[in-house]
Amino acid sequence: MSDINHITTPFQTTIPETDFEVRSLDTMCVNESHLQHPWYYNFKYTIVGLIFGIAFVKGEIVSWFRIQEMFRLQSFHMYGVIGAGVVLGAVSVWLIKRLKIKTIYGETIEFHPKKFNKGQIYGGLLFGFGWAMTGACPGPLFAQIGTGVSVVAVVILSAIAGTWVYGYFREKLPH
Repeated sequence: MSDINHITTPFQTTIPETDFEVRSLDTMCVNESHLQHPWYYNFKYTIVGLIFGIAFVKGEIVSWFRIQEMFRLQSFHMYGVIGAGVVLGAVSVWLIKRLKIKTIYGETIEFHPKKFNKGQIYGGLLFGFGWAMTGACPGPLFAQIGTGVSVVAVVILSAIAGTWVYGYFREKLPH
């Protein structure tokens, strides 16, 4: 394992910067590209995001009422969408592994096993409670704002604050 370097945050606290092997333990798929592209190169992701948002709106994934139906076990709609996403994701990962598919730049895609821990249960419950209370999960937040539900801005700011708090206390939390 290589030496641990230290980085300084904007608040002048020093935190260790761990090497690639240690960081990869927290993930299932790690692909660090070293390719440099011009700033406008990322517009393709904006186009995909817009299409994704339109699909969410048309599929009623951003509907607070659909989400409440799901949590009250009154409708199969959201379970069908989520189930289709899980199946599509599983088939995609299987195909990537089986066919040894590479990125569009020819880089190898590597999957690393992830260990189960009780923090995943706590995090999932917290996520589910937040989803049920707000009627929003991270995927459709921006699509909801696009449909005129501007109060979702509070949820986005809360999600950003929660992510920052987790990052700040990550080393002290049970993993």
